[in-house]
Order: sequence, then C-alpha cells, then structure tokens
Amino acid sequence: MNSETTFSYWERSAFIDYADVIIIGSGLVGLSAALHLKKQQPALKVLVLERGFLPTGASTKNAGFACFGTVSEQLASLKQSSEDEVVGMVDYKWRGLQRLRQNLGDANIDFHQNGGYELFMTSETRHADETIERIPYLNKLLQQAIDQPDIYAVANAKIADFGFKGVSRIIYNPYEGQINTGKMMRTLLQRVYEAGILVLNSCAVTKVERLGDGIHLSTSQGSFKTGKLILATNAFASQLFPGLKVVPGRGQVLVTKPITGLKLKGTYHFDKGYYYFRNIDNRILFGGGRNLDFDSEATWEFGHTETVKQQLYAYLNDVILPGQNFEVDYWWSGIMGFGEDINPIVKQIEPSIFCAVRCNGMGIAMGSLVGEEVAQLALAHL
Repeated sequence: MNSETTFSYWERSAFIDYADVIIIGSGLVGLSAALHLKKQQPALKVLVLERGFLPTGASTKNAGFACFGTVSEQLASLKQSSEDEVVGMVDYKWRGLQRLRQNLGDANIDFHQNGGYELFMTSETRHADETIERIPYLNKLLQQAIDQPDIYAVANAKIADFGFKGVSRIIYNPYEGQINTGKMMRTLLQRVYEAGILVLNSCAVTKVERLGDGIHLSTSQGSFKTGKLILATNAFASQLFPGLKVVPGRGQVLVTKPITGLKLKGTYHFDKGYYYFRNIDNRILFGGGRNLDFDSEATWEFGHTETVKQQLYAYLNDVILPGQNFEVDYWWSGIMGFGEDINPIVKQIEPSIFCAVRCNGMGIAMGSLVGEEVAQLALAHL
C-alpha cells in the first residue's frame, strides 16, 4: 500500500489536490515568491512543499547579516565581472535589503544598522594597504548603486576599542546591519499563513515529471499535481535538475555562551569574507572556514569537520577574545548555493517550470527580490 491510499477524501481535496502553483522550498526565496503570487492574484491556490521540519538549507541557519559586501569581496567580484555587473549586483542586494525591511518591518526582524567591519590581520599588512587604496574608487563606483557617499572608510582606532589582537587594519561600512534570522522566518511564515498559502513540511520532492495533465511531483508523502512549478531550493536545486549550475557550500557556525562585558557591536568579516562574526544576545556568533577545504565543504551534508572547528576556536582564542574565557553553547551548519557567476539564476527551466536559486551566500540581501522576480516570471506564463 503506498502513502497516497492513506489520505482521506478531505485530506486530498483540502491539502493535496490543491495548487495552481507549487513552490519547492520554504526559505526566504520560496516564501517571498508565494506572497508575491498571492498579492498579484489573490485567487491563486499556492502550495509550498518543504523537505525539512523547518526550512532546510540556509534561511534559518544563516548568521543574520544584512550586508552587501566588503571591500575585498567587491574587488574580487571586479576581477571576474564588469563594473556595470558589480554595480548592478550591489544595487540588487541593497534594494533587496530594503524590500525585506519593508515587507516584514524592522521590529519584527530585529533589524539594527550597527554597521559592518572588515578586519585585516598583521600578516596581511600589504594586502590591507592595497585594499584600502581602492576605497575612493569603490566609493565613487558604488554610490550610484546605493545613493550614499563614503560607503567604506578606514577605522583603525576601533581595533583597541573592540579588544582584538593581531588585527592591523579595519574598514568600516555604516550602511550595513543585522537581523534575527529566526524572527525573520517566523514573521515571513506568519505573513504566508495570513495570505492563505499552505505550507507542508517534511515533504521531500524526489521526482518532477511533465505529463499530459500538468506537472506531477513524487514526494516522501505521496504525489502532487500542479499547473506551474517554482524551484526555490538554492543549493539543492541540482538534485532535481542537474543542469542547473549550483554548487553547494557548507557554512559551519558556532555560538558561545553569554560573555560579560562583550564590546562587539555590528557585523565583522575577515579573510576576504570567508570568516564572519557578530554579537547576538551578548554571545559571539562565529562562522566560516569554507576556504580551508573547498572540495570537502561543497556538500549537501550538514555537519562539522574538525579542521574548521579547530580554526574557529583558534581565531576566537587568538584574535577575537584574546585572554578571555568562553564556552561554546551551539554548533550548526547551513548549506548555501554558489556559482561562477555573481548573479542568481532566475529563469524558466522547462515549460511551466521556473527556478530561483544560487544566492551566492547573500540570501538575506537578495532573497526577497529573487522570490518576487521568479513569481513575476511564473505569472507571465499563467
């Protein structure tokens, strides 16, 4: 007996045989797409399928950085993309952050614009100085994207204020902020429920087929049918559609127990953005280390590696909290989606099947707009 035969008539009519549009993935992109569909066409029946008990991937596991890129990250992007493309992507991320705040409200996501800092170690003095020399150029280039002057500035005096050791230079960006990721997703889910959108959890999609009467989905809970399908599974997209060029990247994260007198305020990056930390509830959230072994971290598997754990501990001991006692309270990991192109993939894959994936580790900044963009694409084909 398969699982389909166990559903009652009521279950099938109210939950299963339900949707004009099915969205796979209940993260920031998927739920933003669902809300936009209902806003534009309230009569649409929209169903979201999620493989996990909670949104699986990165939306509930990220560090909560409302950022659009450090100087080092912008310069790295300029090596692989044109000035216009880099400006366009910063503009996209900036508008995405404003849309997230507009849609959910600052209080509901615990948004605070405390600024962002990029740190350079004493061993990186030459690289730091070369990076700092490019600040005037970047400020002029990116002002057209966010319409703000002096985006980046040297702030070396903060090194002593924060109590760091082994840090030689700091670049400050006053326009970046931070959010509470859990509150963001709770608020977004509440908006979705209020709009009459159904979300079914623990329902992993294993196969997508185009048949004569529509699109059929095989899942861990039975089969579903829809007229339009949106794939919003980011790093996991190529599991269903191998042709999509999305490479998974695991981010390992820890949170300490509360630390008395913690001086940190704002968000912090170093080593070209591969490490990041912040103060949350007088604890340090610290993650990164994917660059220690790109191949091992290009995985769909959640978990931790001893190499990354030891490096995170070392940086906490030697740089961030030198001479201070701390204990780690939480460990987790999230899976992001990356690609050679700095742009997300928002397109029609097949007739009536669309995707919005590959946020390149910047899902908070891009997710709201990426979701709306794919929703508009689907609406244009209704």
